[in-house]
Amino acid sequence: STRHCPWKMNQLPPRSPVASLVSESTNSRVEALDNLSMDSFWLEVENIKQSAEAEQEECSLADVKTQEEGEAEAEWLQDAGLAELLGDPASDNENLVLLSTLTRTQAAAVQRRLDTYSRSRRRKNKHPVRDVRDIFGVVSSEDTAAEKEKSSPDPLWHNLRTSNTQRKTQDYSCTVRNPGKEEVFNMDVAYSEQAAVLLKGSFLSESRKSKDGNALTRFKIPKGRLGVTRIGDLSAQDMKKIPTLALIELTALCDILGFELKRNKAAKLKTTEKRLFGVPLNTLLENDQKLLPNTKVPLLLQALLSCLEKRGLETEGILRVSGSQTRIKSLEQKLERDFYTGLFRWDEVHQNDVSGLLKRFIRELPAPLLTAEYLPAFAAVQNIPDLKQRLQALNLLILILPEPNRNTLKALLEFLSKVVARENNNKMNLWNVSTVMAPNLFMHKGLPNKIPEGKEKQLAEGAADVVRMMIHYQDLLWTVSSFLVAQVRKLNESNSKRYQFCDKRIKNLLRKIHTDKDKVEKNQGEPSKVVKVHASLLLKDSLEVHLNNATRVADVLRQFQKNLCQNGWNIVNTVNLLKCNNSMEGTNLLLYEVGGNIGEHCLDPDTYLLDLYHINPHAEWIIKQNPSYPRMF
Repeated sequence: STRHCPWKMNQLPPRSPVASLVSESTNSRVEALDNLSMDSFWLEVENIKQSAEAEQEECSLADVKTQEEGEAEAEWLQDAGLAELLGDPASDNENLVLLSTLTRTQAAAVQRRLDTYSRSRRRKNKHPVRDVRDIFGVVSSEDTAAEKEKSSPDPLWHNLRTSNTQRKTQDYSCTVRNPGKEEVFNMDVAYSEQAAVLLKGSFLSESRKSKDGNALTRFKIPKGRLGVTRIGDLSAQDMKKIPTLALIELTALCDILGFELKRNKAAKLKTTEKRLFGVPLNTLLENDQKLLPNTKVPLLLQALLSCLEKRGLETEGILRVSGSQTRIKSLEQKLERDFYTGLFRWDEVHQNDVSGLLKRFIRELPAPLLTAEYLPAFAAVQNIPDLKQRLQALNLLILILPEPNRNTLKALLEFLSKVVARENNNKMNLWNVSTVMAPNLFMHKGLPNKIPEGKEKQLAEGAADVVRMMIHYQDLLWTVSSFLVAQVRKLNESNSKRYQFCDKRIKNLLRKIHTDKDKVEKNQGEPSKVVKVHASLLLKDSLEVHLNNATRVADVLRQFQKNLCQNGWNIVNTVNLLKCNNSMEGTNLLLYEVGGNIGEHCLDPDTYLLDLYHINPHAEWIIKQNPSYPRMF
């Protein structure tokens, strides 16, 4: 059988873009510009195809096999951290820790996959898996919650029911969508819970015809008393818990919206002897970290972006105008030979060739930057009618990505934002950039790209729209929702209690638990509190801070700064530490919450500390110097 390259001419629209423009000349100028911008998409597809053919690549290196019934559910349970539910009854406690943190909609999503997996096993006459009732304490996914409440006193179900009953008392508002207006983006309540409530009303959709970035709806994340948590604010230990929680929540959201969450199997591709292009991100980073520890984005990508930022942002048609394929191939070979030696001369390379190298680097990754597993899910986001829910799904997908992919994607999106910001000079607006980059992110030689006939334009615009959202809303998308942080805290608390119960001195342990509980309840009623803030790298002594309902992180840092500048405290190291002008803008100090029910958490300056103390009374608060990298990585 012959192998087919996914980038074939029959994937292009049935008529040429030029013919489309001529036949629709009576349309408005906006429509014509939109069609013209889609020309960039198809021209980019054609360039990719020609590049692959010139190198005579075997494009379809790995076909995605159709999974048998139950296989997808088994993989999902493994990725969701619930693999033990597939057959090991000795691991119930492990699963209950995670299950006890789930909302009603999240628990229902888990239960549906267990039901499907159990049915498939029974059909195959294999060893029966445990009944769902043994895990969730519910009859089946068809039984109603009301029937369950009457028939079983199961504590896990009771906790889920009670916590969600409390959530229903909150206000779920949905305003009329007006392009260019500002709306609230609620991150305190699980997205699937919000969608379940909205199902009782009607969903809002907006016109996607306007490609003007200024006309897009503006969303504001309301800062609660605990502030906002960004990706990077949590410790690596706590961030490892986020992808599994995000996967469960994304699945629950898709279940509520009626969309199937499609995932591919990870493709096994051929290895390469190259050192830069076509090398897995993990391998690149391992090699780069030997030269520069703590590198989070490949050095080659950093060099490409830096070169374009210095000399290419003002170039008209940058990213859209393709460089010479011959020169780009030659430059790739020179980079492979000279990049790590420092002999490669970036100042001699044309900007359009550098942009071609950038796109080639992304395409040549052995697995898509958005990962083979979740590329279909990213593409399917376009099918969600409501913009806010599309962003909710994208936010969860970003959190699911492996850290190297997420950091690399963020670096790329930050650069694309800078290109858009110079559109008056380079003539590349948000939609232009999105249409050019979409084929490089959504087409991959290791995955089949079969586009149904007649769906070309719809899928192309949908992919470009997803890229546009990632560029325009990246600050929102790189936020860890408050409800996920709360679930991480609960996981840590449950794990802590589980390990404590391994202690044989049960009586002393129970006494301590009751004492701690009484102490927390007492603390929650206190209108003020005096705590110690540590800064061991800066001061020998800790700082005593009087907390009340109005004390924020910024206030503590300002007090700390004032003492350093005016009172002559014994400072260990103050080089480039502060600007003594009573302003927090010039300081690079941060306050961290460490221990208790969190690993380490860099606090938002607007966090109210008494509220945080009530939630995590056993944590220490430590002032540290900001790493102050020029980029987020």
